[in-house]
Amino acid sequence: MMVVSFLQINSCMNLFVKWFAGCIILLSFQMSFAQKAYFADGYHGGIYGHIPEWQTRFMVDKLNQFPDWRINLELEPESWDTIKRKDLSAYLEFRKLIADQTVSGKIEYVNPTYGQSYMYNISGESVIRQFQYGMAKLRVHFPEIRFTTYSVEEPCFTSALPGILTSLGIKYAVLKNPNTCWGGYTRAFDGELVNWTGPDGTKISTVPRYRIEALKPNSAWETIAASNSPEYIHAALNDGMAHPVGMCYQDAGWKNGPWLGDGQHSYQPSEYTTWRHYFENISLNTPRRDMAFTQEDILVGLVWGAQVLQRIAQQVRYTENKLVMTEKLATMNHIYHGSSWPKSSFEEAWKNLLLAQHHDCWIVPFNGKVNDTWADKVVKWTGRANFICDSISNGALGSLSLPKTGSLKSYIRTFNTLAVPRDEVVVFPLPAGSDAADMGLYDIQGKEILSQIVSRPGSEGNDLLFLASLPSLGFADYQIKKEKNSFTKGANITVLPDSTCVIETDLYRIVLDPSKGGSIVSFVAKQLGYKEFVDKGNDRHFNELRGNFYGEGGFRSSTETRASLRILENGPLRIKVAIDGMIAAHPFTQVLTAVQGQKRIDLEVTIHWKGNTGIGEFEGPANYKAEEPHKAFYDDRFKLLTLFPLNLASQKVYKNAPFDVVESKLSNTFFNRWDSIKNNVILNWLDVIDGEGKYGMAVFSDHTTSYAHSPGYPLGFTLQYSGGGLFFRNYKLDGPTHVTYALLPHAGMWDKSELWTEGEKINEPLMAVNIGSNLSKEKSKSLIEMNGKGWELTSMVIDGKDLLMRIFNAEGDAKPQKIVFGCKADAVMLVELSGSTLKELKMEKEKNGKMAVTLAIPRFGVRTIRVRRE
Repeated sequence: MMVVSFLQINSCMNLFVKWFAGCIILLSFQMSFAQKAYFADGYHGGIYGHIPEWQTRFMVDKLNQFPDWRINLELEPESWDTIKRKDLSAYLEFRKLIADQTVSGKIEYVNPTYGQSYMYNISGESVIRQFQYGMAKLRVHFPEIRFTTYSVEEPCFTSALPGILTSLGIKYAVLKNPNTCWGGYTRAFDGELVNWTGPDGTKISTVPRYRIEALKPNSAWETIAASNSPEYIHAALNDGMAHPVGMCYQDAGWKNGPWLGDGQHSYQPSEYTTWRHYFENISLNTPRRDMAFTQEDILVGLVWGAQVLQRIAQQVRYTENKLVMTEKLATMNHIYHGSSWPKSSFEEAWKNLLLAQHHDCWIVPFNGKVNDTWADKVVKWTGRANFICDSISNGALGSLSLPKTGSLKSYIRTFNTLAVPRDEVVVFPLPAGSDAADMGLYDIQGKEILSQIVSRPGSEGNDLLFLASLPSLGFADYQIKKEKNSFTKGANITVLPDSTCVIETDLYRIVLDPSKGGSIVSFVAKQLGYKEFVDKGNDRHFNELRGNFYGEGGFRSSTETRASLRILENGPLRIKVAIDGMIAAHPFTQVLTAVQGQKRIDLEVTIHWKGNTGIGEFEGPANYKAEEPHKAFYDDRFKLLTLFPLNLASQKVYKNAPFDVVESKLSNTFFNRWDSIKNNVILNWLDVIDGEGKYGMAVFSDHTTSYAHSPGYPLGFTLQYSGGGLFFRNYKLDGPTHVTYALLPHAGMWDKSELWTEGEKINEPLMAVNIGSNLSKEKSKSLIEMNGKGWELTSMVIDGKDLLMRIFNAEGDAKPQKIVFGCKADAVMLVELSGSTLKELKMEKEKNGKMAVTLAIPRFGVRTIRVRRE
């Protein structure tokens, strides 16, 4: 046995104390030089979502209590009207804090959009107005405010943002949304900072979702960057991030204060920062590389095909189109007739639409009180905007045309709101009681125009259809005569002995087979060398409805039941065929419309549901867990689809986005888990072409939705989903489904076939009013002419005395094009979206006396022009 003396023990203890003290000193020394991490805290919400009355006082008090705390704000701009009214003292104290907009300031407003839209699901013009109206509202409350960074809590991104943000004066962007990824997230990229490059070539310095920023285990809504965990920061440091940063925008109403709390569960040292401070003081000299970021890198998964989402998307799309059309009409009215510009009315209409584009409308449409859910709000908001548009356009059309009475007058004035000449069908409602027999239509030169009288759906009246030729952004007049229409040949329908229906126009020959549920068994494009577009060897049928009715026997198809065909119109200008069929136990009607000389074929489907049947991959358990990644509403193969097996080899897909068109790189669109989301979204249209780029078929949709496609699976347009969805909600069927879409066969690539322009023609149809015989001297007039192809006039308004117009180069190259003004133009300036002037454009006088400028716009570039009219 070893005996240890007291002195020996004491000596050992002294050595241990010295060693332990040294360790503490060394650890403290190491910690003092530990790599610092950063955290972007803040708040998200607003009066339409979740901001309690005490929130502003809470923010003020916590900022005073914690001097080192910094917050980034994403609060609906309209909220401050209510906050000012209900808590003036807190509002005034907050104004003092936010007045410090230096880099060291405590508050940065990082999402100034009016309605916090997802962006990828609305028009490019709507994206711009979201920022412009939101920033204007915030400047009313906070005159000193600066907008430096764009950063959001949810995946509110779209590929064209670099150009838009830069033109608005915003210098930086953040592609993280770590704590609210229910609706999606961005693809991870390598680098602490990158140059996010937009489709027009504009670059903006951006914090991406890091390559190491994994999705959080046992979650279906977070990444690991939401709390600056030691694991996340160490992974970032090991991956070469010199200034790693995490992020969480708390819901307004959460009472945490600083999100990292006492720091016990987060990496230390972590410093709170505004994004402005992070970009300009912390990571300013960080090396950056260009990031190839397309629309397909925005990985989003909403309940596409659900009836409530369909209706919201349709209501928003209709209102978007109507608003820009009404602005153009009111501009023509102001310039041609000196009518006052209804500025306040347009502001009210736009603000209602922008709120209807709120991301919460799309991801939680059922949330809210009875009769005041987000879906209910969309009906109210879009309804109000449309009412305003109707009032303005009715007044504008009344001024632009001549005075009329209730009886049918001798002339029709037609209007084109696009800046391209158009030869299209005009639908003119004839006054009730007017004699439609032996009615002919003539242009002002006396040439007879192809026309047709049809019964107006849902009424006892008639419509006059005629093929009009209109100048760019202007009008043309036509004369009605009491003469028999001499056109006897044109579009027609023939029913063959085997009951198949043959539809013939000058461009197409289409065959419908009632024995196969009314599907299209042949689709021949005459103008393309009689190219057949139906893949007749495919197991599926063209325009077939098919989906998994899990309570009615599994996959069911419209081809299971023989359909009946009804000829609604039979030329010579327009033909319509109704297909009455069944899908499982549910009757449907498809209507196919073909027009002589028209490139696209229009279709619509109405399904009359017999109860709330389930459609999708599976019903989903009643005890559905939020963290379960497998969702029934993800995999579109199980939803009710309209299928288009195409006779195109080695297919490629192109699809449009706000101010962008992207070539899909997806091997297939299928996924069924939150951690493997793909962007399979249709905004306005998608195009399937063969591998050689020789032929293609475009599909146009009346609403934002999804699609299905792979090399072994035919193109499918999502028509219906019914079942469990986000946040434990049952996305049920509560009435008929009505969807319109269109098909356009073409040769060559999408841009050579002018698909963007064709989509704009759907969005902004020609209009007509009846005018008297006392015509003005000008029988047609064009306000704006552009001599090249591929440019779209996305907006035209009056700003003070000036004409403000926006042009998007959708399909053209970067070569200079001429813009000719059919109005007074004293000076023409190129301006930013922020309002600042870039440069004055040189004006030249045309031979006809009109003024013109020449401008170059890159592909997918957006330019705003101010025309001074002193």
